[in-house]
Amino acid sequence: MVTIDEASVASEGELHRLLQREFDFPDFYGQNWAAFWDAVSGLVLIPEHVRFVGWKPLAEHVPDGAMVLADCLDRYRDLHRPGLRVEYL
Repeated sequence: MVTIDEASVASEGELHRLLQREFDFPDFYGQNWAAFWDAVSGLVLIPEHVRFVGWKPLAEHVPDGAMVLADCLDRYRDLHRPGLRVEYL
């Protein structure tokens, strides 16, 4: 399991940098949602269990980013990893 604390994230750029670091995306990660999808669906293996803490502050400060992140991870689970467990705390 990986736990990612997003409580202090205040912008979409900060969110992408955090995701890049926590999921060990390559240096060439483009820090946008198309690049996020490419990374999770073919470049790195996301852990079976991901726990996001500080989700409410993230959703307040970066609502579009929080929504797209959750949608991407739902799609990833549906298409590639039916056993993936994601918590938004």
